[in-house]
Amino acid sequence: MTRKQVKNKRSRKAGRGVLFLITGFFLASGLLRLGSGTGSAIAREVQAISHSGSQQEEAEPVAPAACETGEGIGELLAALKTREARVAAQEAALVDRMQVLAAAEEGAKRNLDALSAAEQKLRATMALADSAAEDDLSRLTSVYENMKAKDAAKLFEEMDPQFSAGFLGRMRPDAAAAIFAGMTPAKAYSISVILAGRNAEVPTEK
Repeated sequence: MTRKQVKNKRSRKAGRGVLFLITGFFLASGLLRLGSGTGSAIAREVQAISHSGSQQEEAEPVAPAACETGEGIGELLAALKTREARVAAQEAALVDRMQVLAAAEEGAKRNLDALSAAEQKLRATMALADSAAEDDLSRLTSVYENMKAKDAAKLFEEMDPQFSAGFLGRMRPDAAAAIFAGMTPAKAYSISVILAGRNAEVPTEK
């Protein structure tokens, strides 16, 4: 109950009390004019009833300020609802951020998997290329070994020293020696220097 309602209730009760008093006074006055003892008794009774009503009005307890308590509870509930809404918004933002991070992590994992697959494919391709190149060099070396020595010497005479040194280093010693014998001394010397330099770079056991 609000303060205004309590105040209105008090006003109504006070009005009824005054009305009882006025009515009692009028009745008492009329009876006294009649001059009878019965009138006096009735007047006293009416006065007692009026006085009792007044005391009852005064003795009636006033309800405590429940409105203030209700308003305080309402403010507390409103604050709790506001806090709950703020916490819910923070939780929703955290969930969204976790979803974004999870998606980014998943994307990074897919990229790493794709990069690893591409790397493995490249290694396999390079291995095939190296194997094919090695096979080609082996076949070409075998061809030079099976050629006549003087014909192979003429061919190696026209090659770049680095290139010819690579083939001669892969040949059998007897085939390489025969080709060396058919080349000019200057060409044979330059190829020999290259071959010796390659062997010098190989570490030896101590």
